[in-house]
Amino acid sequence: MQFKLYMDVHEFYRDTYEVLMRHEAQNMIPLGNIIIGHQGKDKTDWRDPVNWLMVTISDATGIQLTAIMTPPHNITLYATDNILNPEAVRCLIAGLNDREIPGVTTEKKLAECFAEEYVLRKGITIHTTMRQCIYELTAVNPDIPKIGTVRLLDKKDLHFFPYWSEAFSAASSYGKTEMFIPQEAEPYLYRIASKKLYILEDDKGMPVSMAGYTREMQTAIGVAFVYTPPYERGKGYATSIVAHISQLALEKGFTKCVLYTDLENPTSNSIYRKIGYMPICDSLQLEFEY
Repeated sequence: MQFKLYMDVHEFYRDTYEVLMRHEAQNMIPLGNIIIGHQGKDKTDWRDPVNWLMVTISDATGIQLTAIMTPPHNITLYATDNILNPEAVRCLIAGLNDREIPGVTTEKKLAECFAEEYVLRKGITIHTTMRQCIYELTAVNPDIPKIGTVRLLDKKDLHFFPYWSEAFSAASSYGKTEMFIPQEAEPYLYRIASKKLYILEDDKGMPVSMAGYTREMQTAIGVAFVYTPPYERGKGYATSIVAHISQLALEKGFTKCVLYTDLENPTSNSIYRKIGYMPICDSLQLEFEY
């Protein structure tokens, strides 16, 4: 096995893009990252490739394992064609030397294999932060009722959007109940300017739910940021807005929508299945405790 560490994101993109595209929906995170790095349009925060870890493990037949980490986020992995090769995993970990990895987010079996070997070598412990399912949609259930009006998030929403954004982040932090109180408008104006977030208004014009897009791939687009305030839940708002923006993405030419769900949340999993999302694989988020 050959360990190859990349310093040039463009070379890493050229070597791994087609490999990762073999399971496009599953690889939304690494694909999105290498596209960001290759295009070089945004180098703020973690998006600057100068700080990334990019590695491939190959044998005589080609790349067997792809790894990318965009600090402070977890390392993400892909075993080519989803064929798990423990030797490739051991080669990766050996090549990492003293580099500290905060955790791993990837397909369940590969995540478990990497984590078991990594914690054994490092003498550390492991904590499961989230058990996820990756879903894919190619057609929206036409029976989903349309509720209210869906529109793009706008600057006029700045009076509530920062609080919804932080509440969403807190809810995504695995049981966290405290949320960050927004102090500056700039990060939220950045999100608004992306024109990827949508708001559902009820028949009185009141914002009641939010959802949006993440990474845009060759044929797939990610759906995320699904949030409804607690006092508006149970009314079908999340189902309606996710169905709406999923259909909108298909009409724009994407052949599939992809989203991640927390397997511990039966409500969201039920909602997405009702819309037409089908599970393609389980994924794990694991945290290493040094």
